Amino acid sequence: MADDYLVRIGRLIRDARQHRGWTQSQLAEALGTSQSAVNRIERGNQNISLEMIARIGEALDSEIVSLGYAGPMHLRVVGGRRLSGAIDVKTSKNACVALLCAALLNQGRTVLRRVARIEEVYRLLEVLGSVGVRTRWINDGVDLEIVPPAELDLAAIDADAARRTRSIIMFLGPLLHRMDQFKLPYAGGCDLGTRTVEPHMIALRRFGLDLAATEGQYHAVVDRSVRPDRPIVLTERGDTVTENALLAAARHDGTTVIRNASSNYMVQDLCFFLEALGVKVDGIGTTTLTVHGVPTIDVDVDYSPSEDPVEAMSLVAAAVMTESELTVRRVPIEFLEIELAVLEEMGLDHDRTPEYFADNGRTRLVDLTVRPSKLQAPIDKIHPMPFPGLNIDNVPFFAAIAAAAQGKTLIHDWVYDNRAIYLTDLNRLGGRLQLLDPHRVLVEGPTRWRAAEMMCPPALRPAVVVLLAMMAAEGTSVLRNVYVINRGYEDLAERLNSIGAQIEIFRDI
Repeated sequence: MADDYLVRIGRLIRDARQHRGWTQSQLAEALGTSQSAVNRIERGNQNISLEMIARIGEALDSEIVSLGYAGPMHLRVVGGRRLSGAIDVKTSKNACVALLCAALLNQGRTVLRRVARIEEVYRLLEVLGSVGVRTRWINDGVDLEIVPPAELDLAAIDADAARRTRSIIMFLGPLLHRMDQFKLPYAGGCDLGTRTVEPHMIALRRFGLDLAATEGQYHAVVDRSVRPDRPIVLTERGDTVTENALLAAARHDGTTVIRNASSNYMVQDLCFFLEALGVKVDGIGTTTLTVHGVPTIDVDVDYSPSEDPVEAMSLVAAAVMTESELTVRRVPIEFLEIELAVLEEMGLDHDRTPEYFADNGRTRLVDLTVRPSKLQAPIDKIHPMPFPGLNIDNVPFFAAIAAAAQGKTLIHDWVYDNRAIYLTDLNRLGGRLQLLDPHRVLVEGPTRWRAAEMMCPPALRPAVVVLLAMMAAEGTSVLRNVYVINRGYEDLAERLNSIGAQIEIFRDI
């Protein structure tokens, strides 16, 4: 029995390592052990402590085991079932994360309505709580109240929680107004000079922030004499880069112009929230934002983030792949118009209600009904572009939809290194996807999906795509270690079950 336990753990570790794209030697180096030891662990031939399992999980960014719980969560999916009825889109994950960081700007009480209860939010709440911010769920756990202390205690920061959320980098913009020197943990892989971090540094240096990264921490020093005396031109039109620049500009006593800014949904929600704090922002929805900052923000504010267009796309894809008639309610249409235009050209049968406003009073919503359709592969390739183009996070769903269409579709995921590789996991479920290079996949359809048991990809959207394919496949599939899905979706399995899916949550270690 003990040997079987070690073999199962070893398989989970091997699968997580392979999904990360690491060799046994790379994992051994990260753990400070030998390649032969890793080999024995993966074969189930070596006793392994819970501490070592946790270290391996942290190195691979994969929840091999949850200390204090029965073990990692898995999903058992009985596929081939039609969905029906209606389902509401939840509030935006990415907006909620940005607003939690933005609450650090405010000395007063912040209430955020219908906050997404996901792992990424929980990690940020753990970090905020550890430095003295008081947070509590109110109104039967629907809304979130945030009250910051007079002084933050960064020395007490929960480093483990901080390293498990890539959003920690968005603390930099608010914190540079609160202290002259500070340290922050950073998630593995976010080294200075990489594409994901350097654009943040370029923008924040204009506010006097100097940053060094050593021993797993950002070491920040703020020079109060440095002020943005000319427009800040972002070297990357990234969402979090734009948000960090906005957070820094909000309490800068003067006017800041940000050019080449993202105008995506989470950036717009952050701008609306800043306006509720008393910060005027001109150009919302464009690539040039003018921020009229205020040095002190001390207001009680109540704000409702809008719905998540990527979750809406997930639900549309679920209907398409299971050949179902489904109504997706509260869809933020202005952030899905390109996607729906492409789907219309592919032959999607759908209709939508007249537009109405989200609870923030600004974002336009519709209810969207999708019906079973005979889809054809699009003439052009599928590729993302900054808003108002096709959303970067929606590209993986088009890979799955293309697998249900007649013909060949080229998917060009040029933004993320290696994410396209994870899409080929659909081949284990009957897909015909050919990886052309780390960014391009050729998808051939239609697909006769088949059940399988497999490890969850470590990338959020490809992981959900695999789950949707399992829902379309006749028979019973198992998707192991779905922590990454829980990072971005609230109660996804239960909500899909409410419209006709059959998904069971279980743990076996």
